[in-house]
Amino acid sequence: MTLKEKILYGAGGLVVIGGGFLLIRKWILNIISNREEKKTLDEGSPATYAKQIKMAFENDGWPGTDTPALRNTLRAIPDKDTFSKVVKSYQKLYNNNLMYDLSDELQTTEYNEMLQIIDLKPKKRGQAVNPEDLYTAWAKRLKSAFDKTYGPFPGTDEEAVDAVFNEMPTQNAFVRTGVAYMKLYGKNLIEELKDELDSGEYESSMSIILKKPRI
Repeated sequence: MTLKEKILYGAGGLVVIGGGFLLIRKWILNIISNREEKKTLDEGSPATYAKQIKMAFENDGWPGTDTPALRNTLRAIPDKDTFSKVVKSYQKLYNNNLMYDLSDELQTTEYNEMLQIIDLKPKKRGQAVNPEDLYTAWAKRLKSAFDKTYGPFPGTDEEAVDAVFNEMPTQNAFVRTGVAYMKLYGKNLIEELKDELDSGEYESSMSIILKKPRI
């Protein structure tokens, strides 16, 4: 064989070997994904949360991500240990990195909101969360809701605002969140709400708080 023939023969062999490796890798990934898919039938399992997140990204084929569904799923995850398992399950199911997909699917303000939801969780199920950390996270989520844009136009994510308000157990929690908001951004939360929401939206959102006990 000439040198040229040896080079071509060797290159062809590498192509065949490389193609075979890719096929084997795809076969193994499919096996892993199928095994993990069976776990999505168990309510509250990491695989179920991972699948719900993916479904929110796909949004039944409509453009964009179903952010309310994504928000609700992330809120339902009880702790950071479980979230770590969700990340691993998502990788097994879809061979993608969950945190990358979050950043790719969401606007910056939406991504920041979701990070705050994740970051606030206790490390393990049942552990208490520092109330001051809670107020700070709520303040940051409200700021993300205020900073949302719709294309080139500024706007407010009213659903994100109401989601925060629904999580607050008392009117005092709202007041303490206002204190945290002032410390972070130097602005009065009530005035921000009035500026960001129209009168009907403001009354609707504040009614959530006013229905709660004072302390």
